[in-house]
Amino acid sequence: MFGDSTGRRRLGGDHVTAKLDERIQGLEEKLQQLKARQARVEARKRALLSRRARKDDTRRKILAGAVVLTKVASGELDGKRFREWLNQGLTRAEDRALFELPPTK
Repeated sequence: MFGDSTGRRRLGGDHVTAKLDERIQGLEEKLQQLKARQARVEARKRALLSRRARKDDTRRKILAGAVVLTKVASGELDGKRFREWLNQGLTRAEDRALFELPPTK
């Protein structure tokens, strides 16, 4: 009488199914929002790590350069050899001008 062919009672089965479908849809939307939020957080973290790595690299170069310039100034490193390194290594006109090197051809 009040059941289906398996003997279970059906009390507003369509209503229950609709409610479950709504709940599932709501949870799926929430999951997508959380995944998007997590992706933003991870992207921000990667950007911070990348920025930190660039800063560290720049700092290493500055410190290494300071040591080399100090060695050249004190005569521990041959200044002529150092200028040869610069002449070979620097190609941009503004970089060469900084060290008073002639422009490349």
